[in-house]
Amino acid sequence: MVAHGRRRTAGGQIIVLFVLALIAIIGLVGLAIDGGGAYAQRRDQQTAADLAALAGANDYLLNNNSTQAIARARTVAGTNDYTNGVGSTVGVSVDTSNGVEIQVDIASSHRNSFLGALGMQSWNVSTTATALAGFPDSAFGAGPFIFPISAFNDDGTPKYQTPTDFNETNGDIPTSQTDLAWTNYGTGNLNTTDVDSIIKGDITIDETLAYGQYIGQINNGNHNTLYDDVNTYLSGQDLPVAVVDAGGNFMGWATFHVISATAGSAKHINGYFLSSFTGDSMTISLCSQNACPRYLGTYILKLVN
Repeated sequence: MVAHGRRRTAGGQIIVLFVLALIAIIGLVGLAIDGGGAYAQRRDQQTAADLAALAGANDYLLNNNSTQAIARARTVAGTNDYTNGVGSTVGVSVDTSNGVEIQVDIASSHRNSFLGALGMQSWNVSTTATALAGFPDSAFGAGPFIFPISAFNDDGTPKYQTPTDFNETNGDIPTSQTDLAWTNYGTGNLNTTDVDSIIKGDITIDETLAYGQYIGQINNGNHNTLYDDVNTYLSGQDLPVAVVDAGGNFMGWATFHVISATAGSAKHINGYFLSSFTGDSMTISLCSQNACPRYLGTYILKLVN
């Protein structure tokens, strides 16, 4: 009788151990399968957040409207299967304290398969993305010098994409393909001190440039001291620079990389163009061709988080 009771006790223990082992196996398989599924969802969700943030930033860049930018970001998120209020939450915020930053936060649940049997029906998956759209407004965003349209080919591609010396011939406007002239993007006499403050970032450029607006100098200044400060403060920077016609009138912009600058008898700025000449993308209102006000330096559109 005693031996028979022991056999039943041993059988009961085996059942308990089997159940515990089964739970552990389900947990391990669940972590592998459901964890992999959650990771794949997070990757897709992050892509949706990235695209939504870029779309919202680009919309604000073109239309300067927060409500419209938020709607655009949510629309793009919905196109990528994350619709706000339908199984997901898509939060969009706009920060204009430093350029235009659009942050998109997507929260959605991942429905578990194996782990549901253990009481974990779903996991929350959260992703965030921030895109920056810029209206560069200081020396670290907009270069205080102008280049001629002749530095670009007919299709807008730059002729100078390798390190090149651009020389100033002491003129109000560029006089050759590799010439440049200083600008403060305003009117009247160009003051060396003001441009120097732009280079150092001490003053802010806040101008809306109209197509055909004259932005050259008035005083034929050579501004020897400016080259030293360009070398000190702008070397290694990628800057939007204004492009003008033969009369010094604003036509658009391009991105220019500053390598160095040299003062003295052989004054020049060494660098090269990173982008083609652009005009159309700077339109900020509906109007006839070549009659629109345009922002200088609306070239920044990138993910920062």
